[in-house]
Amino acid sequence: MKSPFKDLPREVAVLSSVAFLVAVGFGVIAPAIPLFARSFGVSQAAAGAVISIFAAARFSSGLLCGKMVNSFGERKVLATGLFMVGISSIAAGLADTYLQLIVFRTAGGLGSAMFTVASTSLLLGVVSDDQRGRAQSLYQGGFLFGGITGPLFGGILCAISLRAPFFVYAGGVIAGGIVTLIFLHKSEFESTHGSSASLEQTTIREAIRMHPYQVAVLCAIGTGWAVFGMRNSLIPLFVTEGLGRGPAAIGAGMAAATLMQGLILLPAGRFVDKQGRRKALLIGISVTILGVFVFAFFESFPLFLIGMGISGIGGAFLGSAPAALVGDIIRGRGGKVVALWQMGSDFGMIVGPITLGFIADHASYKAAFLTAALIFLPALIRTINLPETRKSHLPAVYEP
Repeated sequence: MKSPFKDLPREVAVLSSVAFLVAVGFGVIAPAIPLFARSFGVSQAAAGAVISIFAAARFSSGLLCGKMVNSFGERKVLATGLFMVGISSIAAGLADTYLQLIVFRTAGGLGSAMFTVASTSLLLGVVSDDQRGRAQSLYQGGFLFGGITGPLFGGILCAISLRAPFFVYAGGVIAGGIVTLIFLHKSEFESTHGSSASLEQTTIREAIRMHPYQVAVLCAIGTGWAVFGMRNSLIPLFVTEGLGRGPAAIGAGMAAATLMQGLILLPAGRFVDKQGRRKALLIGISVTILGVFVFAFFESFPLFLIGMGISGIGGAFLGSAPAALVGDIIRGRGGKVVALWQMGSDFGMIVGPITLGFIADHASYKAAFLTAALIFLPALIRTINLPETRKSHLPAVYEP
């Protein structure tokens, strides 16, 4: 059987493996975080804040992490970020107070931002224009399948001890850091481009004037807001309150989305490379909007499952095409450019659930879903006349 990593630089397989280890650990720890927080006698809102503070730390430190990548290189920042997440997770598992838990999870958020910015910057920089979509799909596949595997063990560990998942999570990310140091000791990117000080780098000011980068950021906001944010917050409430179903139905919907995304992920990546970013984005955005429309206009469980499957297909294209656009326009190390793009997704995941929940409370689920679909409209409009970006870099200053 032909390996999906055939003809790709070694870094792609290494980073995909690290992504799997990180995602497994996160899947293990996810169910334990609110329960462990509640064990300190705090309210549900305070327990939720432990989750939110991690995301807020990632968002607020994004540009700092991008600057670190540009200054010190991807490998050092990536490994440091993973070790920081691991050590902070051990400290969180040993926390004696709620305040300590908050502080250690904040430190973990900073480490997570360092890892994601550095790994994505390295991945996009080490591959050629006609490999970028496939490489990003494999990298996303590591997160996807790790995210499936982790929760299988998370519940069991929670039953044993609410502290145990934190130590397992730490082991996974520290293992990822060790893999990084060993197998990325001599990165193809550094051997090809030289030291970080000698690299010409795309600035944020240059990037935000480029049409392709604008599309990538709009897609990131839309994906964070209307895909991940909606899926993790509004969808469970819609299933239980709107469709009158139980937790098993929520799990079935999530499984449908994950299954379809996993099946389409690699073909979508190849499509991005062979047919171009524009066609892939038009498919991804349109299909995602179609899935949201199914939720908005049909209160039927079978159609809900179909809508989740459709959204999974759209997510497969949106998981690779925007990243390929960012990689196409970067010269040298683009840590800050990658960071700002990823911050768009973090912003959507922070603001989206709150906004959609408010609309659902004061209007209806239908209104909330239609709002989620509208979030993608600017990205769709800007994608229609998106120029070709493969096999050549855009000029430093690009007028859309």
